[in-house]
Amino acid sequence: MESSEVESDILRRVRALLRELDGHHPSCQSDRGMLRWTLHKKIQQNPSTSCVLVRILVKELERAERGDLRHYIIPLLHTLMYTLIQAPCIPDELCARVYDFCKRLLTLPKPFCTIGLDYASRLQVERRAPGTLYHRMVISEHGLPSAPFPYRERIFIFADPELLPEAICKALLSDTEAARGSQSPGGCMSCVVSHALQAALGDSCDIHGLRARLQALSPGDVECWFQQVVVAVEGTAGSERGQRTERLESIYRGLLGSVPAGNAPQEGLQGTPLPDPNISFHLWTEDEQLWKELVLFLRPLSQNCEPECPGQEPDGAAEVQDVLGDCECCRHSRFSVLSTDSGIERDLPAQDEPCGPCAERSRLHRKGGIKKKLSPLDSVALLQAGSAAPAGKGPGKAPRGSGPAPEPPAPPQRLHTARVVLLGDDRLLGRLAQAFHSLRKREARRVFLTARLDLQFYHIPVVPAQPPEHAGPEELCEVAGYLGRADPWYESNIRTLCHMIPKLATMPSSPSRALVTDLFLTDVIAYYARMGSQPVGFQLHAVKVLFQDPAQDPAEDVFLTELLAQVQDSPSHRELSTAKRKGTLDGPGIDLTVTYRKVVLSDRQKELTLSLRSTGLLMKAIPAEEAPGLGCLSVTITETIRTNHLAGRSFAAVANRLKTRSIKVRSPEQRPFTVRLDKDSRRTYRDVIGLEVSPCLEPSYCLQKSRTMKFSPDGTEDVGLVKYLPKSLLLPINTFAGVVQ
Repeated sequence: MESSEVESDILRRVRALLRELDGHHPSCQSDRGMLRWTLHKKIQQNPSTSCVLVRILVKELERAERGDLRHYIIPLLHTLMYTLIQAPCIPDELCARVYDFCKRLLTLPKPFCTIGLDYASRLQVERRAPGTLYHRMVISEHGLPSAPFPYRERIFIFADPELLPEAICKALLSDTEAARGSQSPGGCMSCVVSHALQAALGDSCDIHGLRARLQALSPGDVECWFQQVVVAVEGTAGSERGQRTERLESIYRGLLGSVPAGNAPQEGLQGTPLPDPNISFHLWTEDEQLWKELVLFLRPLSQNCEPECPGQEPDGAAEVQDVLGDCECCRHSRFSVLSTDSGIERDLPAQDEPCGPCAERSRLHRKGGIKKKLSPLDSVALLQAGSAAPAGKGPGKAPRGSGPAPEPPAPPQRLHTARVVLLGDDRLLGRLAQAFHSLRKREARRVFLTARLDLQFYHIPVVPAQPPEHAGPEELCEVAGYLGRADPWYESNIRTLCHMIPKLATMPSSPSRALVTDLFLTDVIAYYARMGSQPVGFQLHAVKVLFQDPAQDPAEDVFLTELLAQVQDSPSHRELSTAKRKGTLDGPGIDLTVTYRKVVLSDRQKELTLSLRSTGLLMKAIPAEEAPGLGCLSVTITETIRTNHLAGRSFAAVANRLKTRSIKVRSPEQRPFTVRLDKDSRRTYRDVIGLEVSPCLEPSYCLQKSRTMKFSPDGTEDVGLVKYLPKSLLLPINTFAGVVQ
């Protein structure tokens, strides 16, 4: 195919992508999102056309800027950057045009200025050292050993087996395992070496000979060359681009031996495929499973169970040393957990008496005991104790006058990124809200994960083939619907998977099914996790449930999407007789007293009280239509109205709607009702006579506020650190653009 035909074909695909954003594409709704995937796959099959695509995308971006078509900018920019990361070689003049465009985005409101600043900083790094974005992505996603760039990432997919059919869970588990097993550390290192050398040398790089040479090397030799390339790209940040290119040329000549640079066959640029990221699939069967998986990610099982193996050092080694002190004799000692010695000091083998602060501690040091290996989760308490100890006040602190005080340990760096992808409907997100609130409460008491881990949440809606009777497919995916209205690119690429994943998972086993799922589903998840970096914060709401039994303590919970209260189905005999006597007069339902704070434009608090007879109420936290408006509840109370006429009495149901941020509901007659949270029948409370709903506060804010109030003589709330802490607890879910105004 000639260059003009290639350019026309790519331009036609890009214009179809833009028509899809406008909703004018003739394709079926279930096929939305395939255009972006097919465009990137076409470029991967023919990497020499990546420059053509980048040039077309730059022109379309500039045209959208002139025509004030802002809803085109972010999708085109994401498509361009994803192409540029994988491109074998992009001319500097093209990168300069993209860089100038990103700088012009800084004059626009969020999220355009945020994304423009992020991509401008990345492009600045890429122009200084071509191929940096590619090798940083591969190194972090696969945990390759790299001292200049020690960042690590992993994608966790969580699905609830009680909400999704077994066929979907099995298909997703097999697909993610196949994607993870197809990439070895040696193969990823070879990809980094090949891409870095081709990005620096361009057409003069013999990519076929380079790949053959890397395949013939042993894993140790491949790692050696990989480390040299990483040092050449990352370790010489202050050097000029020419010096870096010369160093990479020397590595290229060393790899190929006598073949000089410039004798490559003229076949055009042959790109290096981007390896699939490290994806793990988890069935959410335990309440604390999310926290446990994050802890295991920070401290891998191999490093915790076998710390005595050479070359392995736990991530928490610094914390353990803080606990044991800075003394040399204690740093390398092993303490027994189960002791079998006699406990008599003379039975201990002779050893040199230490001096100084270790003298007394060494008398309690026992050898010969049974050493019990702790699991990674059991050793977290030790790490937390070490990380929470103030600097210079550890257990091994030297007494005054014994020498210079040890330097305080450096704060831990957030070198890890966990990208948690939730695969399901709003019921799974409600469970995530519970786990996130529990994690924040744990971190408020003692910081462990937050200081070391950057936690990112993603949501891919999946609707089962047979949704529950009380909710339809659209009602089960209200969060995804809101994200789709706020971000058109999320609507096109992610929300369309709502019905596609069940179809792909239930396809019969065949080579075509394996081809579709391996190339499409895994690629879409990877694309979403890599490019979706703009969070949308959803306000969590705290609910306090009061029960009919006075001996039963109130229950406290949180919800994300909705709270449904209904009259209880099976009342006792006494309540039934009372209901029969009053029902003839008041109609169906129970009497309720509702106290709420009305939402007004001036943001002033106005408290109102209603007394009515109702059959139930529904509180919605997700806006139905408009994109902005997160943070307040839309409450619908079904009121029973009695009407007197000549034929007798009749009762009608009237919906009272109100907006509030906090509300209290009481049953004056002590008649019970049921409460269900986040559409999940497993989170149902019975025999409820009252509830209180308010925005959920950040646990660290509550803790700091209580400490401030304790020591504040005048009772002032917002003093000290309290006024700088976030007050509300927001659940961030990433999209490609956030909320586009």
